[in-house]
Amino acid sequence: MRKRLMKNERGAALLEAAVTIPLILLISVAIFEFGRAYQTWQVLTNAAREGARVAVIAGTSDAQVTDAVRNYMTIGHLDKAASAPIDINRTAPMGDTTASQITISYPFDFMVLGPVARLVAPTSTAGDSLTMSAVAIMRNEG
Repeated sequence: MRKRLMKNERGAALLEAAVTIPLILLISVAIFEFGRAYQTWQVLTNAAREGARVAVIAGTSDAQVTDAVRNYMTIGHLDKAASAPIDINRTAPMGDTTASQITISYPFDFMVLGPVARLVAPTSTAGDSLTMSAVAIMRNEG
């Protein structure tokens, strides 16, 4: 009778492990993926600020602003920096003066969540690419 009880306990432990291990892995991967997304958003925000700093200096060209933004994105290890759309507006209204507004759009891809979601449900849209954007506005000099 005692051996039979032990077998049942072993089976229960196996079942508990089979349920909890995938959940723990999913939570761990989600933390990793959203950490990557947050880091990407931070790089985009700082790149937009760097572009705005260059744009407010009198005599700089749009090419210089674009170069500053792309350089920052490249240093931040964003692999699609060369193709990310950058919108430069040097005449944005700000009170009684004008400001330079830099807007960046960047496609973000989940490394693990998207493929895993499609393994579970092939028509799932969970983990699909999303477009992140960042905007920086600074008052023009002079």
